[in-house]
Amino acid sequence: MPDGLSYTRAKAFRRQMTPPEARLWSCLRAGRFRSLKFRRQHPVGPYILDFYCAEARLAVEVDGMTHDHPDRIAHDRRRTAWLSTKGIKVIRLRATDVRDELEGVLGFLLIAVRERRDEG
Repeated sequence: MPDGLSYTRAKAFRRQMTPPEARLWSCLRAGRFRSLKFRRQHPVGPYILDFYCAEARLAVEVDGMTHDHPDRIAHDRRRTAWLSTKGIKVIRLRATDVRDELEGVLGFLLIAVRERRDEG
């Protein structure tokens, strides 16, 4: 269960979205993407997910270049493993793909959501 600090941080992150996150959010918000409900900067335990679809138990992370650093890669692996124990699948998208290949990213997300629904 998220603590009060996670909620405070998530609220601040919503105001500070990166341009690729904002671009993706404009497609996901308010059920615009296949009527699926996504939340942005959603706290789960000690972590804040960029985007979360509760129906599919799917986290979508938009990763910039900082995620290529070895320390960050290790952190992301621990985070993904912890979320997996909670039944949440994590999909990582490169920020450049969101910027340059948005239609392909949305197609990929649709496949991931359908697969998660079929698993459940």
